[in-house]
Amino acid sequence: MAAPSVERTARTAGVGKATVYRRWPGTEELLVDLLRSAGPVRPEPPGTSVRDGLVVLPEAVRPRGEARRSSAALHTASAQLHGHPRLREAYRRTVVEPHRRAALDVLRRGVAAGEIRPDADVELLADLLGGPLVLRAAAAPGADLGGDLPALIVDTVLSGAAVRR
Repeated sequence: MAAPSVERTARTAGVGKATVYRRWPGTEELLVDLLRSAGPVRPEPPGTSVRDGLVVLPEAVRPRGEARRSSAALHTASAQLHGHPRLREAYRRTVVEPHRRAALDVLRRGVAAGEIRPDADVELLADLLGGPLVLRAAAAPGADLGGDLPALIVDTVLSGAAVRR
């Protein structure tokens, strides 16, 4: 797979390099913007139950995973993350971290409301909520990402973190 470049992007789009450079200072910024465009950066969980707030989060990741599978541009941009530390850091900062903060906010609200055990590791719970969809999207082409999967993930994680009554 050829590395993306501003030159190749401009040629494919049928514009001059200056047109691309007016919007993006370089290839890394262009790729981050492309990856960011695949879905909502930070979903807004409803202020209802912790479960409802958490189900929104993997549901927001699902279209991003499906888009990466079907879009050659997104697949190429995703593949570039591994070899470009600055790109990976920009992606983490602008795409991954806002989503993770949303999950942590909901989980901490759950601890404060008494729905999640106070000794629960909310950092680990946030990883457990996002991991299954990311793994399926990246490592299991064709795996089902839809249906009840987001709710199943949340229910499974919460069953281990819930306060026992």
